[in-house]
Amino acid sequence: MADAKIVGSAPILLVKNVVASANYYRDKVGFNYERFWGEPPGFCILHRDGFHLMLKQVEDSKYIVPHYKAAENMWNVCFWVNDADKLHSELKSLGAKIDYGLCDQPYGCREFGIQDLDGYDIAFGQDVGESDC
Repeated sequence: MADAKIVGSAPILLVKNVVASANYYRDKVGFNYERFWGEPPGFCILHRDGFHLMLKQVEDSKYIVPHYKAAENMWNVCFWVNDADKLHSELKSLGAKIDYGLCDQPYGCREFGIQDLDGYDIAFGQDVGESDC
């Protein structure tokens, strides 16, 4: 009998407006979605390259707390990528808000970050060193 394995994950971000946020990720970050759940819409599952990101609309924006507000320079989500330079160029051309540009980190990642409509920092890192991002 084979061991049970985790086969995926999906970070969840609390957002002010799920439709606006989903459209930002679609138009500026290259994610897609098929539908919204709820009436009015309150939840969406985005996907890109086999990875998922979930958005949940909240009534009170006090619950929307980007991690950098609690821990300096901390992202809410980090995606590993195979070519940080190409993805950076793509997202910049789509008009994503670049939070910090391409850089090589001491922990072995070439990375950059964007900021979404709710102020969340999303990092994209490519393993280029001896340690994992």
